[in-house]
Amino acid sequence: MPKAAVFLINGFEEIEAVTIIDVLRRGAVTVDLVSLETGLETLSKHKVIVSAEMSLSSLVPENYDMLILPGGTIAYLDNTAFMTLIAERAKVKQKLAAICAAPVVFGRLGILKGLKAVCYPGLENELTGAVIPQEPVKVVTDANITTSRGPATALPFALEILSILTDPENSSKVAKDMLV
Repeated sequence: MPKAAVFLINGFEEIEAVTIIDVLRRGAVTVDLVSLETGLETLSKHKVIVSAEMSLSSLVPENYDMLILPGGTIAYLDNTAFMTLIAERAKVKQKLAAICAAPVVFGRLGILKGLKAVCYPGLENELTGAVIPQEPVKVVTDANITTSRGPATALPFALEILSILTDPENSSKVAKDMLV
């Protein structure tokens, strides 16, 4: 069974995190929530408390098929251990995904060079080296990196991740069951 880690940090966008978790679990992907805070509880952008299952120090990234960053904040940039982890995982071409403001992490680390990527409108200049599609797209996967624009694109983003981690048929079945 495929396995994904979803990172939670104070200020995360709850619709993005929970949609990803929900869709992936419906599609038979094991999802672990990883707190980047001192404890397991995280506080979303709109003051919803979500408890993670583990801390960053407990994470064994090699055990995951994909690492996923919900958006809503760029606070990830202030977590040195997390930024180091993402840089290391990018070097070994582990699958990475980020939505909304979170693709800024990839831009700051320089891992988008020559790759197509999208983010929350107005943050494109933070995607250093990325090729920004001129046409309006909700989700972009290029090489090992998947990015998306924001809250309204959380469902297509989650379904794209499910397709990558399992197969397109599974993603289509989950979408159909959800009346998408």
